[in-house]
Amino acid sequence: MVTKTPTNFSASELRSRAVLDQIEKERAATDAKTARLKALRLAKEAEETAKGPQRTAKPASSKPRTKRIT
Repeated sequence: MVTKTPTNFSASELRSRAVLDQIEKERAATDAKTARLKALRLAKEAEETAKGPQRTAKPASSKPRTKRIT
C-alpha cells in the first residue's frame, strides 16, 4: 500500500521549514568560506616554510633600560 505524503502543511510548519532551510544554506556558506580560508592559510604557511627562516631577530638595543622611580 502506497501512502501519499501530506501536501497541506500549516503556516507554522512552512515557516519552520523555511527557517531550517535558510539556516542550512548559511551553514553551508560558512563551511565553504572556512574551507577556503583554511586552504589559503595552509598555502601561506607552506610558502613561508619553503622560503626558510629569512626573518632576523631585532638586535638588542645598545642602551640598557632604566627603571623609573616614582
